[in-house]
Parts: sequence; structure tokens; C-alpha cells
Amino acid sequence: MTRVLAAGDHFVLNRLLIDALRHEIPDGLDITELTLPWPVEPFGRIAEVSEASGSEEAMIDALRGVEVCVTEMAPLTQKILDACPELRLFCISRGGPVNANIEAATRHGVAVTSAPGRNATATAEHTLAMILAATRRIPQTHADLASGVWRGDYYMYDNVGPELEGSTVGLIGYGAIGSRVARMLHGFGAEVVVFDPYVTPEVLGTSAEQVGLDELLSRSRIVTLHARVTPETTGMIGAAQLAAMPAGSVIVNCARGALLDYDAVCDALDSGHLFGAAFDVFPEEPIPAGSRLLSTPNIVMTPHLAGASKETAAKAARIVAGDVGRYLRGEPLAHCANPTTLSTSTA
Repeated sequence: MTRVLAAGDHFVLNRLLIDALRHEIPDGLDITELTLPWPVEPFGRIAEVSEASGSEEAMIDALRGVEVCVTEMAPLTQKILDACPELRLFCISRGGPVNANIEAATRHGVAVTSAPGRNATATAEHTLAMILAATRRIPQTHADLASGVWRGDYYMYDNVGPELEGSTVGLIGYGAIGSRVARMLHGFGAEVVVFDPYVTPEVLGTSAEQVGLDELLSRSRIVTLHARVTPETTGMIGAAQLAAMPAGSVIVNCARGALLDYDAVCDALDSGHLFGAAFDVFPEEPIPAGSRLLSTPNIVMTPHLAGASKETAAKAARIVAGDVGRYLRGEPLAHCANPTTLSTSTA
């Protein structure tokens, strides 16, 4: 029997993880459970890893004698690895293994996998919803009506936003999410331009026009971010880039807060240069009291839930269960951050 820990939470439920494991590997698993507090309690930094939930102590207790762990938010730290020598596979049902110390895991011979693409459809749909909410002032007009105020001035020419049909929309990043957003925008009749140094013409096809960042900013009435955070992309959109966008534009970020200078966005909204902004991610989460984001007008915000759908949770469970099955059958893992660990053991 292979001992497995299902360390789910209140989104990727343990029953989803266990059902996916049983479907992939019908026999031979001894599964125990640990439920982590996310998202009832926000994730945060635990020792040397970020965006994690729970505690090192709880994980050490739950992982005793365990060979395989499937989770979404559990931390994998040096301390946990030192205390759990039987662990060999740690499967994270997220787009990337941010809550694992990959270097330490590699030293201990623990393979770490993730679930890229699990929330691509949900995030793309949310991005489109945010574009529409910002351009049509949906949250603001709803709040006014809910408080008993009927504001006809929203219909004044200077207060209305652009239609998607005929507008140029710029996508920064054209991976699993950006490409889906492009397809949805085509359904609205928008012209899509893309900045992504890593996308090939074969992948892009005829669905969008590939341009440089400066051209994208100067042409786009709506700009939406879909890049990963790297040293090159951190802070890539600041005051100069926002100023290069046409007056009355909208910027949307459902990717990562580190891509964007939020103070510069607030300045551009206060000056009237930007028509609106929509954010699902922020430089600090939760948003601290006193943040300009809470008082600057014409910002639509959601609390980092663009990827939240029932399908995302179920797909995440299936992806990690698939790699558990491959591991037990001796096959190459599909989404491993450190694949050499399966042929070496330095614990």
C-alpha cells in the first residue's frame, strides 16, 4: 500500500482529491486527510515559501510515514522535508508550485508537481467580466441603485465607456489564459493585439496580431495582463506605460499584482487619463486599510478569485491525481518542477 496524504482546503476539497485518486488508482492507496484553512483564512508566507496555508507543525504530523502528498496550499519547507524522510512526491494542484521550496525538495529527492492550466477557462471568463464591468460601470451603477439613487449622469457622453466591438484590446501574455481571452474577444468583434516574446507565429495563427509593447499600449483602448511574474515582467507597466495608452483607456489585471504599478494607475485615474481599471490581484493581499485602491474612483475589484469555479477545483484534482498515477506506474511526470529527483535520492 502507498501512503498518501490528501491535504485539501475549502476550495480543492479532500473529497475531490480522493475521488480523483481513486479513479486514477483504484487499488493500493492508504489515504489520510488534512484540511487546511484557506480561503477562510488568507494564504501567506510560511517560513521560506509564499502563498501557503496551514503550518509546518501540522504538515509534519500529517506526513509521518507518507510517500505522496496531494494538496493545493500546503507548505513544503526545509523543516518539513527534514522531518519527513519517507516523502517522495508532493503534488500541488495550482498553476505553479509557489508554496514549495524546490531546491530543498530536490536535495531531499522529492519530486514536486503542479497543475498548469487548471483555471485557464475560469480566469479568462473572469477577465472578460472585469472588462465589461469596468467599461459599463456595472458595480458603480448597481451600488447607486441599491442605495436608492438613480443617476442619469452616467448616460452623459463623457461618462460612458467604449464598446468591445470595433475596439482594439491588447493582451500582454498569450498563454492558456490570454489565448482564451482572445477567442472570447473575437466573439464580441474586437481587434486583438498581443505582446508576448515567447509566443510563436504558429501558436498565434490568425487570431491576433503580434506587436511590440509600445505599439500595443499606443493602440489599445483596453489592456489586460496575462504574464507570469519574472524579473523581466515585474513592474513592467508603470507611469510611462500608462501614459502611452490612449486617453479614456481601461487596464485590467487578473494575473499577478507585481506586474503593475498600482499607485501609477491611481494617479492616471485621478487625472482622468484612464477611464477605468479592474483588478483581481494586488501588490498586498488582503488590501491594507488606507490603500489608495479603496478610495480612487472607477476601479472594479474582486478578491483574487478569477480562477474560482467548480470546474477549476475538479480539474486541479484530476491533474495531480494523473501525476500520482504516473509516479506509481514508473512513467514520466507530466508537470514536474524537478524531474531529475526521481532518478536520484540525496535525502
